[in-house]
This record gives sequence, C-alpha cells and structure tokens, in this order.
Amino acid sequence: MQFELIKSKINAFVKEELFPLEPWILNCSWDEKLPKLNELRQKVKDRGLWLPQIPKEYGGLGLSNTQHGEISEILGASPYGHYCFNCQAPDAGNMEILIEFGTKDQKEAYLYPLLAGDIRSCFAMTEPDFAGSNPVNMGTMAFKKDGNYIINGHKWFTTGFDGATFAIVMLVTNPEASEPHKKASQIIVPTNTTGIDFIRNIPVMGHSGSGWESHSEIKFQDVIVPQTNLLGAEGGGFSIAQNRLGPGRIHHCMRWMGICERSFDLMCKRAVSRELAHGKTLADKQTVQNWIAESRAEINAARLLIQDAAKKIDAQGAYKTRKEISTIKFYCANVLQRVVDRAIQVHGALGLTDDTILAFYYRHERAARIYDGADEVHKSSLARQILKDYRT
Repeated sequence: MQFELIKSKINAFVKEELFPLEPWILNCSWDEKLPKLNELRQKVKDRGLWLPQIPKEYGGLGLSNTQHGEISEILGASPYGHYCFNCQAPDAGNMEILIEFGTKDQKEAYLYPLLAGDIRSCFAMTEPDFAGSNPVNMGTMAFKKDGNYIINGHKWFTTGFDGATFAIVMLVTNPEASEPHKKASQIIVPTNTTGIDFIRNIPVMGHSGSGWESHSEIKFQDVIVPQTNLLGAEGGGFSIAQNRLGPGRIHHCMRWMGICERSFDLMCKRAVSRELAHGKTLADKQTVQNWIAESRAEINAARLLIQDAAKKIDAQGAYKTRKEISTIKFYCANVLQRVVDRAIQVHGALGLTDDTILAFYYRHERAARIYDGADEVHKSSLARQILKDYRT
C-alpha cells in the first residue's frame, strides 16, 4: 500500500470513527470504553492499517521513522488514535526492543501476543527516590541466585501497569561496574509474579486513570524471575533504553503536532464565530490575530525540526542524532503548551470545560515538558554537546 494512501485511510478513520466518540469516551472509565476500543482495533486490522511502526516481517506496515512521524501527527489528534492502531506508548517501545533484543522464547511469550493486541505491557524505570532524568542511578536491584534474579525496589509513574501482562524493568544488576552506564540491565517481569506490590494508580492533575491510561506506583519485594528473562546483555540496560527513547521522542513530538493542529483549528473556528459588540468577532482583535500567526509559525517550525531529526535517525541511528532529539524534545513540548493555552484563552470559560477537548489536552499534556527527559535536562545536554565541539 502506498504511503499517501495509508495516510489518507488513517486520517479518515480518525475523523470518522474517533472524533465523534470523544464526548462519551473522554468521560467514562477504562472498563466502560474498552469494548468499544477493541471493536475499533478490529476495524483497523480489517483495513490493513495495524502496527504502522513495525517491520512487515512482524506483521506491521514497515514505515520508517520519518513516515511514522507523519502518521503519529494524524493519530495524535485523538487521545485514542495510537491505541487503536497498536502503536501506543509504552507498548510500541517494548515491541521495538523485543524485536531487536528479545530471544526466540521471549518473542514467543511476550512479543507476538503484544503485536496481536492480545496483551498489554509497561516499562518500569522511574523511581520516587532517584532523579528520573538520571537512568544510571537507580535503587531497584537484581541479584543472581540459583539461576534466577531476585528483584527489590520501588517504581512509580509506570504507565499502563494496571492490566498489563508484563513489565520491562530497568534496574541495577552490576552495582560495582567501573562505568556507570554498565550498571543497569532490563529484565522482563510478568506482572502476576509473587512479590509485586501494586500500591496505587497516581492521580494526575486531579484525575485518576486506570488500565492503559494509568500511571502506577509499584514495589518489588523479593520478586523471583529466571535469568532467561534478561533482555540483551547484562549491563546493557542503558544502551537499550537509548535505542528505545530516541525514536520514541520522534513519535511523541509528532503526536504533539497533531494536538497542536487540532487545537489551532478549534481556536480559529472559535475566533471567527464568537461575536462581540458592534458586529465584531474575536478574529477582529489584534491580540487574537497575533496568537493565530504565532501558533501557525511555531507549529510549522516544530514539524520541520521533527522531520529533520527523523530523517537523521533513519540514516544514522539515534546515538548520532542526540542533538536533534534533545532539540525537538524541549522545543516541541513548549510549542504544544503555548498553542493549547492560546486555544483555551480564545474559548474563554468554554475552554475550561469538557465540552471541548482542550481541557483534556491541557491536563494530560502538561507532562510533556517532564517525561522522556525534562526540558532543563535536554537543554543542558544540547548545550554541552555544542560546547564540546568548541572546546576541542
């Protein structure tokens, strides 16, 4: 199927199947909406659009990072776009690292059911007692004994743990390693394993999610898994994480552009339709015109930055594209915040209600400047890389 045709079909699906559902689906529990989402997922399969980001040999469409970036923008306009196409975080990243690093048995047990959409997964890295922006410093430990790993530790903001079949856990296996980046490994842990304590789903901006929409706090207390559950090489956890997070940031950033475009569209429609005194509309106000012009320029610039980074990842890999990845992560997250905020301001009190999707965006996407590396961390990393060239 030609890429432009794929884009056209996905765009039509989002507008025809997902947008009309939002007044209902955004205001009900995960258990209530899941049957409808499963029905939509089957429609995606039937139309041959399933797994756009996955290689063809694994049942996907085989799109490049550049192409999937464009798809992510289309899907990002709806909160459930990525989920319906089985390319949602954290499952998409777990699929990719299982394809690259998983053994034959690991793929049979975890990857193929995940690709089919029969199960969900999660990725446990962030910890309450250690800086999430420093993945080489963690308190969760795994020690070998009798052919097993024994895991103890505390994780939170483990997205999608509630209802997931397995977690890929980032933890320390080599605490005495001379290189900090060689201390951590990634281990597959079934969520029904004895010793996993599900503490809570963390309320975010006053809203508690469940299922795939949850962010869980969990503890590992003498959790025993076989050493065959190790992903890749021992001490290779940081390297695997970088392979996972680089392309993932492309997808996040393009998803944000989908949110921006939809917010921009709502802002413009509201500006020309909201009547003021003397036959004027909001669109006649210079301040509103400035917001519209600034938003258009910022969205266009952000999209070009993302496309440039995606092309370089496809050509050179994520490691050699670190500057570009850091740039888009903090720049696009801030464009997102500004565009959604302007759209809400143009809507006035209506923008604060759930009668539009803008309040949902505002609540759920404020985290964009924090997860996958806070703005400040990416700015510092980018500046250090730039200055390194000058020092040498």
